[in-house]
Parts: sequence; structure tokens; C-alpha cells
Amino acid sequence: MGTADEKKAAAALSVWSNSLLVAMKVIVGVLMGSVSVLSEALHSGIDLVAAAIARYSVGRSAEPADGEHQYGHGKFENLSGLFEGALIFVAAAVIVVEASRRLLSSAEIEFVPIGMAVMAASAIVNTLVSRRLFAVARRTESLALEADAYHLRTDVWTSVGVFAALGIIMLTGWHYVDPVIAIVVAAIIARAAYGVTRRSADGLLDRTLPEQEMRILMTVIARHETHFVDWHRLRARKAGSERQIDLHVTVPRTMSVNESHELVEILESEIRHEIHQCTIVVHVEPCGENCESCRLARSDTDSGKCQ
Repeated sequence: MGTADEKKAAAALSVWSNSLLVAMKVIVGVLMGSVSVLSEALHSGIDLVAAAIARYSVGRSAEPADGEHQYGHGKFENLSGLFEGALIFVAAAVIVVEASRRLLSSAEIEFVPIGMAVMAASAIVNTLVSRRLFAVARRTESLALEADAYHLRTDVWTSVGVFAALGIIMLTGWHYVDPVIAIVVAAIIARAAYGVTRRSADGLLDRTLPEQEMRILMTVIARHETHFVDWHRLRARKAGSERQIDLHVTVPRTMSVNESHELVEILESEIRHEIHQCTIVVHVEPCGENCESCRLARSDTDSGKCQ
């Protein structure tokens, strides 16, 4: 299975599992009159929307560059993560409002054992699906799948929390625990939303690559520094799972076009080998009149510049 197909299959799995959980939680939550179970249904509903968005975005991000998107479609995954984060914030706000209203009332909940069974099933299903999504996200560096996996991982903990709350209610009759746990659920998913939104925004704002990858770039360039005079204007960003790098290299004026091309081919090949899913463009420019002197100086200093 190719990378794109694997990502699509993982996203589809998330869609189907969330569809099942939403239906179960809504039915049971309405029967019980439990705001915590209904908040979990809303949480899973947001996960379902997020999974559908992820399914769409991984398909679009896999499309090759075209006339309208000449740098490819990688940022569809960033847009997906940003939208998913916004949806989670909205869900958290709705849960807090509804739970606060329930705290002021004395409504009781029923069918507690059924609710506990649904929460246990939800935690198990989401644990299995999130593990699958995380594995695929790491292999394919998919931000959309990673965001979806974090949603499901959060849903696991909130389901466990609601399960515990329902157990307390069944043993003690303290029905106020139900809305309190719903507010805790809202706080947890709001925190997850912040993380997803921040990572997605980094890609949309063309933030540079992580420090570790920038060090790899510098190491590759340093291997060949005796073959050119100077390098500058190194720029690197990430769009979805694709890295986009461009670099200017100053070579001796006496270097032939063929030699310059070979140098560029070596640099690009080694960078692609060290940093996967990478698009790199190296621009070659000649040095000034004293190019031989500059070239010799390059071997004596790491900061030698061609004047």
C-alpha cells in the first residue's frame, strides 16, 4: 500500500469508528439524561467531523503540484488541523454552558450501567484506532492524521473520566458529579485544541524546520564547503509533510556550468537522503574577480565571504 493510500485508509477507519460511537453516545445520553455522556457524544461528533476533514485533506495533500498550486497541496493538512482545532474549542464552550446549566438544576440521571458500558467501549475503540492513526502519522508525517489521533487519544481519557463519574453516581447518588465531570472534559479537549491549532498555524506561517533538521542541513553543506566559496539565503519550511528548502551557493567564476550542476546534484541528493519528503532548489551564482583567493580562504575559515 502506498503512502497516500495508507493515509486514506487510516482516515476512513477513524470516520467509521467515530460514526458508531456518536450514535451510541447520543442514544444512551438522551435515555440517561446525562450531560457528561452527551458531552462525550458531542466530543465524538467533533472527532467525526475532524476525521472527515482529515480524510479529505490527506487526499488533497497527496495530489501533485499543478498550475494553481505550484508548491503542491501539502498545506491542506495544515488547514485541516487549524479547522479541527477551532471545532474543538467550540465544542468545549458548548459543553461548559450546558454543564453549568445542569449544575443549577437537580435533574437525575438513569440507566447508569448502560452509560458505563458505552464509555468503556468508547475508550477501548478509540485506544485501538488512535494507535493506528499515530503509527501511520509518524510513518507518513501527516499533520492531519496526527491531529485526528490526538483527538481520539483525548476522547479516551474523557471517556474514562465519565466512566468513573458514572460509577461514583451509581454508588453514592451524587448527581452533581455528572456536570462537574463534563466541565473537566471541556477543559481537557480545549487544551488539546490549543496544541493542534498551534502546530497547524506553524506550517501556514512558514515557520522554519525543527532545529534537528536544520542541523542536518548544515552538516550536509559543511561536507562540501571546500567546493564552493560561500553559501547564503538558506530558507526552509514545512507544508503538511513536505519540506521545501532553497539555498544560494557562490562558486568560483572559473567553475564550469557542468561542474556547478554536478555540485548542485550532489547537495540536493544528499539532503534528500538525510531529510525525507523534501523539495530542494539550489541557486548557483559566480563570485567576484578574486574568486581563487576566496576559494582558498574558504578552507581556512568557516565564515569566509566572497567580496
